[in-house]
Amino acid sequence: MPRSPLLCLASSLVTTAIVTAVLAASPALAQAPTPAPTQNAPASGAPTRTTATYEDWTVRCETPPGAQQKTCEVFQAQQQQGQAGPVSQIAIGRAGKTGPHKLVAQIPVNVWLATAPRLLLDDKQAPIALGFKRCVPGGCFADADIPDDLLRRLKARAEPGRLEYKDAIQRDVGIPVSFKGFSQAIDALAKQ
Repeated sequence: MPRSPLLCLASSLVTTAIVTAVLAASPALAQAPTPAPTQNAPASGAPTRTTATYEDWTVRCETPPGAQQKTCEVFQAQQQQGQAGPVSQIAIGRAGKTGPHKLVAQIPVNVWLATAPRLLLDDKQAPIALGFKRCVPGGCFADADIPDDLLRRLKARAEPGRLEYKDAIQRDVGIPVSFKGFSQAIDALAKQ
C-alpha cells in the first residue's frame, strides 16, 4: 500500500532532523552558503536527496526508492552557545503541491509537555502556537498549520524570531530563529 504524502512529509521531517544533527557537527557547515543544489549519489535502493542552502535556511528534497514524487521542505537548525550540536530544528513543508504548509519544530526530550512551544515573531504579532505530537529518543515534535498570509509575513521578516518552550523543570527556554534566506528558500521550495 503506498504511503500517504503526509506520512512521507512526517518521515522526511524526522529524517531531516537526524541528518541535520549529523551535519551540524561537520566543519563543512562553516563554508559560505550557496544556493546551488547538490545531489548525493544514491546507493542501491537509497533515496535520492538534494539540498540547497539560502543563508540560514536549507531546502531539502528526497525521493524515496520507487516513489513517483519527491518530498521537499525548508529547515533550519538552531544552536545555543556552549553546545556542540543543534538544540532545535524548525522545518516547513507540505504534503503535495496544494496542501497547507505545516511548521514542525523538533526540540529536546527534556521538555514540559503541559506547555506547548511557540514561535514568537515580535511584540506586535500573536505567537505561532505549536501543538506537541510525539516524543522519540531524538526529540519531541510539535507542529502548526501555516496559512498563506502568515507564510507571506514570515517571508517579509528581517528580524529574528524566537522559539520558546519550557524545559522539564519548567524553566523558560528561548532559542533565536533567523529569517535570513527564508524568503529565498520558500520561493525555491515552491518551484520543486
